[in-house]
Amino acid sequence: MGQTQQTENNEEMDVKALQDMYKKFVMECPSGLLFLHEFKRFFGVDATGEASDYAENMFRAFDKNGDNTIDFLEFVATLNLVFRGDLEHKLRWSFKVYDKDSNGYVDKNELRSIIDVSQIHYLYPNDLYTQISSFALDEVVNRILQAVDSDGDGQISMEEFIRGAQQDQWLLSLFKLGMNPAGWVLAQRRRSAHF
Repeated sequence: MGQTQQTENNEEMDVKALQDMYKKFVMECPSGLLFLHEFKRFFGVDATGEASDYAENMFRAFDKNGDNTIDFLEFVATLNLVFRGDLEHKLRWSFKVYDKDSNGYVDKNELRSIIDVSQIHYLYPNDLYTQISSFALDEVVNRILQAVDSDGDGQISMEEFIRGAQQDQWLLSLFKLGMNPAGWVLAQRRRSAHF
């Protein structure tokens, strides 16, 4: 019974967070389009700060049609997916965030970049952050490639990414929570509310 109530409260919080973001979108983007610099401002990201690359990757993942803007439908669809989608859909979306050059593969440099930014901003839960911070960045990247890159080509395809995350709890936590867009969005929202 307590778990049901907790789930309902989390869903209520998610709905409230979504509603707040929808209102903010409409107020800040009356044209109905959100550009990269506005996206960063929207989530309180310094244009030149450490989270800038991460925000750019998220922007690209939101921008479904690749026109360098996010319209309201893209915004709503993506937020709905990251807050309410099933695990495979969330992993597919996270893969797009990792795949900086949109070539359909995540390579060592892309992994290193995202994990580095994620560590800096403490986007992992405390226990995962403690595990990751005890390793050098290259050790974490190499462990991921070893576990996920089944064909050994030095790149991770979307299928390898999803399969690896579903087979290894540590990777699932890293891929899903380290790149948890819902968590990042809520953290940025809380952060910008304090300033």
